[in-house]
Formats: sequence, C-alpha cells, structure tokens
Amino acid sequence: MIETSDLRKSYRTGRGHKASTVDAVRGVDLKVDAREIFGFLGPNGAGKTTTLRMLATLLEPDGGTATVAGIDLLRHPERVRAQVGYVAQTSGTYDRATARQELVLQARMHGIAKAQAIELSEKALDAFHLGEFADRRVSTYSGGQKRRLDVALGVIHQPQVLFLDEPTAGLDPPTRARMWDEVRRLRELGMTIFLTTHYLDEADALCDRIAIIDHGQIVAEGTPEDLKRQISGDVVTVGLDGAQTASVEDGTVNVAAKLLRGQPYVRDLEVLDDGVRLYVDSGATAIPQVIRDLAASGVEPGTIELRRPTLDDVFLVKTGRSLEE
Repeated sequence: MIETSDLRKSYRTGRGHKASTVDAVRGVDLKVDAREIFGFLGPNGAGKTTTLRMLATLLEPDGGTATVAGIDLLRHPERVRAQVGYVAQTSGTYDRATARQELVLQARMHGIAKAQAIELSEKALDAFHLGEFADRRVSTYSGGQKRRLDVALGVIHQPQVLFLDEPTAGLDPPTRARMWDEVRRLRELGMTIFLTTHYLDEADALCDRIAIIDHGQIVAEGTPEDLKRQISGDVVTVGLDGAQTASVEDGTVNVAAKLLRGQPYVRDLEVLDDGVRLYVDSGATAIPQVIRDLAASGVEPGTIELRRPTLDDVFLVKTGRSLEE
C-alpha cells in the first residue's frame, strides 16, 4: 500500500554566512502492507513528520521515489490525495463551528454531493461517538473529543490510507486507550494506518510493524516482538544507594560501571544517574555474580531489577541513547 525508495528531504536554515542545510530525511526505504497499522517510532526531530508530510503530498521530496495506494507520488499527487486521509499533530478544526458542520464541509471539499455528505457525517458522528455534542461549538470540546473529530474528518471521504501524526500526544491514559480502539476499528474496516509516535507503549501495543527512525534514517524495522528478540537475554538494572552524592564524591557509579563492564557475563552496559543497566544472557545467572563482584569492591547495590528487553532497549542498542530520556 505504501512503498518508498531512498526518500529524502533537506531544509535550508539561516541566512548569509550562517546558512546551512539540514537533512531531515536521509534515504528512507519503507514497505507498508494493506490493512496494516504501521508505526514510525522516534524522538522529536528524527524525521517522522517530514516523512509523513511527503507521503501525504504536503511536502515535495528532494529525491527518491514513492507510491501510495499503487499511485506514483511524484507523478500524480492529486490522485494520491484522493486516496489518503491526513490528521496532523495540531487540530485543524474551527472553534466556532460544530462537529456536524465540520464533517459536512470536509466531505463537500472532497467533491461529495451534499446529500451524501450529510449521510456520511451522520455515520461518522455515530462511529466516533460524537453524536451527543455534535451541534455544540468545537470550542467546548475536551481534548479527547477534539482528537476524535480530527480523525473523523480525516476519514470522512473513506480513504484507503490514513496518516496519523502523533494521534495521542497530550491525551490522558484513558483517552489514549479509546483512541487506540478507534485506530484498530478503522483497520478492521479495511484501512491502512501509518502513524508516527514517540510513545513506546503505543508502538508496542498498537502497531503490527514498526520502523525506528533517528536523524532521518531507519535504524530498525520489524514487529515489536521481532525487534525485542534482537536484544537477546535479560536486562538487569542495578540501583546504587546514595549514588547521586557518591558519584560526585568518590565515583561509585563509575567504579561499578568500570568493574562490571569487563565481566564476561555482561554483553553491554549503560551508565545511569543512580546506577547501571546491564544487558546479559541470563539474569538469573548474572545477578548473583553482580552482587558478588560489587561486594568485592566495597560497592553495595540498593536495588536490582530484572526484566525482558523493551523497545527502548532496541532504540538504545541501535542509536546509543535512550528514547525515553
């Protein structure tokens, strides 16, 4: 449903001798299947929104090729626009209008006859649970209600592909969960969903497949489980009592990191503010050795946590830093 090859976009910033070029997207290759929820995961500024806007025909690529719904993006952008819906990070609704007015207008702007536009708006009000406040001004809506209206506007013309840019940013957990249900419902209706997010739990719970992007390049791609399986073994986090003070006075964290980094049971290590995070083959085997080795150097762990790898661990291994941080 979506395929890109070496997709690129750069921006010029500054003026005169201070002018420079920023490579926002640097050769992105993607394939998204029909009826798939595909997640674009990465930090702010990684190139997620720029890629999305190119695929939605809002930005023209500087290079590369792309097809959306089988249509060449560069040759026939107007045909692509007829097949896609786009929901930006910020709402495009008018505070003085009502949801019913917005939906009818949006359908009419897609060339739909008035009678059918009214019919589609009624179906959308019902499907997105907007009916009870459909004739109130948008200015009176909650954040979650506005976001549901944004998505309803994006699909009023029944597109094949829906682009969602950070669909749950700023929403509280219950409202986020309801939005996830809406996305899954649209997929069941036959839509292909391409969404950007920087929420690890959202990507893990909602997406069939994920591409992790950093500095404009794809660094990993696959199902959430496949990506986590690439980080084999367990994650052991060692908290050090008084580490915030000790790290300044006598380098407790640095001492622990230097000691453990060289141990054969540690595959990788990350230094934290209050301890260290270890990537090991077996947590059950490693933990007793960690305690013994630290004790031999006079370092006493405050806490030890054992868990399976997460998407943040995948991001850390691929980029050298934590997405959560």
